[in-house]
Amino acid sequence: MNLQKTEIPLSKKKMLLSLAGSLLFVLLGVWFILKPHQLSHGPLSNPILVTIVGVVSILFFGAVAIVILKKMKGNPIGLTLSSEGIIDNSSGVSSGLILWDDIVDITTTTVVNQKFVLILTKNPESYINRQTQILKKKTMQMNYKSYGSPICISANALQINFEDLHQMVLEYFSKYKTVAL
Repeated sequence: MNLQKTEIPLSKKKMLLSLAGSLLFVLLGVWFILKPHQLSHGPLSNPILVTIVGVVSILFFGAVAIVILKKMKGNPIGLTLSSEGIIDNSSGVSSGLILWDDIVDITTTTVVNQKFVLILTKNPESYINRQTQILKKKTMQMNYKSYGSPICISANALQINFEDLHQMVLEYFSKYKTVAL
């Protein structure tokens, strides 16, 4: 494999499936708001609780749908690996350039059956502080607190499977981290 530069495109197919799922949950939220009494049984026995769940569903999954639409219209490259570092553009919370010299370790984690490559850095706060939007900053802070890194890369929106993504990142790290020391 040529390790000079690899660009992994965003997967339109995966993004369309995620968009369809998000829109389905938005519609479900609308249904919860319009018909709370029909849905008030079991764990959601209170119509007010059903309405609150509907509003939260619309807000959260509506925001996810907007992020997906923006990604589909923007840069088609989701992740770039080069001799300099990693440029992550694969999610709604893009980290920008992560220099190999700043990376301490690369690990993985699974959250609700979703696998992530975690990029552990010398100064995680600098990546959090790069974010200008409060929601993105809060997401990175939550990632850092929960997983030890603000930078969590998923293969969900990329034209690559998780195992290949993880292996490729490790190969680049192995080659270029030693050069940067």
